[in-house]
Formats: sequence, structure tokens, C-alpha cells
Amino acid sequence: MIKSMTGYGRAEAVAGKKKIRVEIKSVNNRYHDINIRFTKYSMVLEEKIRTFLLSYISRGKVDVFISLEDIGEHEKSVTLNGQIAEKYIMAFQQLKERFALKDDITVTSLARFPDVLTTEYIQEDEEELWKLLLPVLEEAFHNFDAMRESEGARMAQDLKEKAANIRVMAEQLDELIPVCIENYRIKTLARIQELIGTEVELDENRVMTEIAIYTDKISIAEEIVRLKSHVDELNNILNTGGAVGRKLDFLAQEFNREANTIGSKSNHIETSKLALALKCEIEKMREQVQNIE
Repeated sequence: MIKSMTGYGRAEAVAGKKKIRVEIKSVNNRYHDINIRFTKYSMVLEEKIRTFLLSYISRGKVDVFISLEDIGEHEKSVTLNGQIAEKYIMAFQQLKERFALKDDITVTSLARFPDVLTTEYIQEDEEELWKLLLPVLEEAFHNFDAMRESEGARMAQDLKEKAANIRVMAEQLDELIPVCIENYRIKTLARIQELIGTEVELDENRVMTEIAIYTDKISIAEEIVRLKSHVDELNNILNTGGAVGRKLDFLAQEFNREANTIGSKSNHIETSKLALALKCEIEKMREQVQNIE
């Protein structure tokens, strides 16, 4: 299955005392670029999420947003700092004795002073949190991947159509080879006759040998064979599926190389037109390939 590098998926659920929401989106990139955003949880969860994504995604810029919202009462711990409390009491005793004050120290009043009692959230078990998060992450990824597959299928069909067009143009170029050779022979003979005049007899064998040598240099037969071979290879890659973006990118460069060579060897207006049309179709193919994982 061919997949696009562009996709979006979302999922949310309530699990335990958490409301979990996961969003995944991606755009084109030559390499891996995974950005994960969420608050207050450690790198342990981030590494688990990254490992999960890397097992399915070979390239692309992927942004992941995770919301873990508490919907129940969060467990807290309260700690008494006995040393601080003792110092406060000693200070109160000194105040009482020095200024003859009434001793009205109570537990309630003492607890109001800074650092006597400290409250903190109990650290959550990240393995348990991962168990809650994973099903939501998998659902979001399933939605994300379904979009990539759907778009990838359309891209594969478009590339096959472009490959079919290239094959047709290659066959048209193949049919023009004898015409180009004959056209060159007629023009060459006419030019030589014009230069030496009609009174000098031509050595036709010598002329034909020179024409044969030149036409062999400008022959596009090999390029056409390679073009057709590239079309077959492209269809084979598309039918095989998987993470084939880099292979297709390389193949598009090979297509372009053959089209450039054909254009440079062209000595016939129809061949030149076909070479230009070929390059346009290959450029469209190359742009499309940039979107494939």
C-alpha cells in the first residue's frame, strides 16, 4: 500500500481519572521529524510515543499533540516539617516572655505559617498512564494512517496514468526514429550538393557512411528502451507498495535524465515537441513523488 506523507488523525476517550485526547498530523519531509507536545509528563512517555510512531512511519514531519486532563480528584500528600514548626513555637515563646503576651498558639494557627505543612501531588505511575494512553494513541494513528492510505492510493493511480502517458510518448518517439534518419539523410545530401555543385560527382558510399556514423550518435533508441524499462519499474514499485518514496524519487531522476538526453539529440521538430512534453509529464511525476512516504 502506497501512503502519502500528509495525514491527520484524532481520537479521545475517558480512561480512569483522565480525559485523553490525541491529535496527529504530518506533512512532507525528506527525513524523520517527530515533534511531541504535552505537559508535565516526563521523557519516558515521550520516548514511548516516539518509538511507537517510528515503527510505522519512515519519513515525514509529524506533529503529535496529547492532552491528559484530570477529571477526578487528584491524590495529594501532606508533609509536616517538624523542625520548622519547632522553630516557630520557640519564636512564639520568646515573644510571649519578652512582651508578656497571652499564649494563644493553636494547631490551626501554626499550620498557616509557611513550610510547616507542604502539599504535593503524588507522582503518577507512568507505566499505568501509558496503558491508558496507548489505546487512544492507536485509534488516532489508525485514523491518521487511513487518511494517508486513501491519499496514497489516489497518488499511485495518478502516477500510473502519468507512466502510461510516458510509455505512449516513448512509442511515438520510437516510430519517429526512421523519419528522423531519413530527414537527416535528405538534408545532408542537399547541403553537400549545394556546397560542391552538380558538376562534382558524389561518393554516395562515403556520404552514407558518414551519415550512418552521425545518426548513430544522435540515435535515441537506447533512451527509449530505458524509458520503457523505467515505466515497468515504476509500476512494479507501486504494485509492491510500502515506504517507496525514496525509490520513486530516484526513478524520477532517471526518467528526467533520459528525457534530457532525447531533447539534446533531437534534430526533428516533432521529436523536440515530444521531448518537451515528456519533460513536462516527468516533472509532474517528480512533484507527486515528493508527497509519498
